[in-house]
Amino acid sequence: METKLTLKLETSVIKRAKGYAKKRKTSLSKLVENYLESVSSPSKDEIKITPIVKSLSGIIKLPADFDYKKEYGAHLWKKYGR
Repeated sequence: METKLTLKLETSVIKRAKGYAKKRKTSLSKLVENYLESVSSPSKDEIKITPIVKSLSGIIKLPADFDYKKEYGAHLWKKYGR
């Protein structure tokens, strides 16, 4: 269900926003809706983990001092460094 919302904004902001929306072939209303959706959606901490992802958690056991950046760098060097 769509509901009307009235906002009071500076004229210059509205003008620039309309230009921005036009370049992206969308409406100003849709831009505002997308923005509000993005800032009001659940944070990463609130996202529910699916059962399949939960079942994969903890499968790999790594030492506490494992340096993933070093290992990934070595992998990339091996793959592309030749």
